[in-house]
Amino acid sequence: MRKRWILSIAIILMILFIDQLSKWYVKTHFMLGESYRVFSWFYIHFTENPGMAFGLTLSDGEFGKIILSVLRIIAAIVIGWYIYKIIQAHEKIIYIVALSFIWAGAVGNIIDSLFYGIIYSSSEGQLAQLFPPEGGYGSFLHGNVVDMFYFPIIEGHFPSWLPFWGGEPFIFFQPVFNVADASITTGVILILIFYKKIFHQ
Repeated sequence: MRKRWILSIAIILMILFIDQLSKWYVKTHFMLGESYRVFSWFYIHFTENPGMAFGLTLSDGEFGKIILSVLRIIAAIVIGWYIYKIIQAHEKIIYIVALSFIWAGAVGNIIDSLFYGIIYSSSEGQLAQLFPPEGGYGSFLHGNVVDMFYFPIIEGHFPSWLPFWGGEPFIFFQPVFNVADASITTGVILILIFYKKIFHQ
């Protein structure tokens, strides 16, 4: 059991550290909307997301933002409790690893939503400052999630014969994401790959 606890905690702490460090660097070295080309198919593109993972949104407005933040907190509590239970039950290590990735990613984005509006100044037209004397750009529960990884691997146009989208520009992969999003995706992929091994019963 101790080995499972150590592994889970190590994964969570590592992902949270890398996630928050990368977000701090982008916030304090890029203005909102600024991009840096690493390769032709890989950009560091700073954007802020008031919604969910990969730029998705639940609803607009202050009330919608509060609902989303509360739902994130509830989901993190449930997943954290479940990880505790499966460690106590000596479940497969791969399952614990996968859920640790998912939980760390969820918490990483929760930190943005809860605290970034308080601890960072605005990034619009300027580099954000951590703990600005005049206060942050928002309030508790109203922070935006920082996204920065953009992979336009394939760019082109849909075939002209295609209904609705014929001739329209096409980019794969278009969503901008962060380390926390990638961590959640990694955990889900691990569960899918090792589904039979995890849920052998």
